[in-house]
Amino acid sequence: MTPAQECLVSEKDIAEYWERGYWISPKLLNDKQIQRLNKAHDRIWAGEIDGDGFYYEGKRLPENPSSMAIRKVNNGWWINDEVRALCSSTVIGTIGCALMKVSACRLWHDQVIEKPGAGPELKTVEGNVGWHQDYAYWQAASTTNMLTAWVALQDTDLSNGAMLTLISSHKWGLVGESASFYDQDLSALRRRFEKQGVTEWIEEPCILEAGQASFHHALCFHGSGPNQSYKPRRSVAIHVMPDGTGYRPGAQYHTNVRLLGPRPVAGQKFNNHYFPLLEDPQYEMELRST
Repeated sequence: MTPAQECLVSEKDIAEYWERGYWISPKLLNDKQIQRLNKAHDRIWAGEIDGDGFYYEGKRLPENPSSMAIRKVNNGWWINDEVRALCSSTVIGTIGCALMKVSACRLWHDQVIEKPGAGPELKTVEGNVGWHQDYAYWQAASTTNMLTAWVALQDTDLSNGAMLTLISSHKWGLVGESASFYDQDLSALRRRFEKQGVTEWIEEPCILEAGQASFHHALCFHGSGPNQSYKPRRSVAIHVMPDGTGYRPGAQYHTNVRLLGPRPVAGQKFNNHYFPLLEDPQYEMELRST
């Protein structure tokens, strides 16, 4: 590893990631950065856009979203400067490269996610996120060696819908019908997937302080329960791929493919300006100075 990588992640951390399928970082963001990212959430949900960016897929936010349903915007970095700074930061790229064991990595896309709080009386599954594998949605990419950095913007535990990971499930390979983010019956999903596993079904919650991140492998099963607090659970999920990842045709379609142009070809690299290298030195400098 490079000296910069060794400052953020150790060989032991890398071994843990590959054994368990995920790794929780130390606190990566300072309180001012967390505050600014929460403000970014406020502005995004209010429909405010920085510059001349636009919402992913060109869709506006729903006029009257359910008070309990999860809210999610893809590619928040297109429309918000603070999200852009985080998603292009060296700190995320440095850790991502170390964990994936590659020399450079790029942004696949991001998600700005809010799970509204409905209080402990909540009895519905509407706030659940189903057990799923990220790569089930990303099969148009030529490698499964991709990861997600899920950055918490508040202290997060089971009371407010912490992410649950399934230990070592990345060793199962790609499991059929695991594009199940929106299937909210967690028990039924366990019955579907458990019999296909090659390791024991062991669920573990990602208990995070504000500013920490969970880095999980693209094949690691994860989901979450409802937010039973009265405050929203907010995060930015940064999806990362090794530099050199190419287009894999004939697999499940992903809207990122259209960003390659009108006639993508097998092996074409996801390396244009829609998929930036994660190397913003200004953000790294700010992080290290606090």
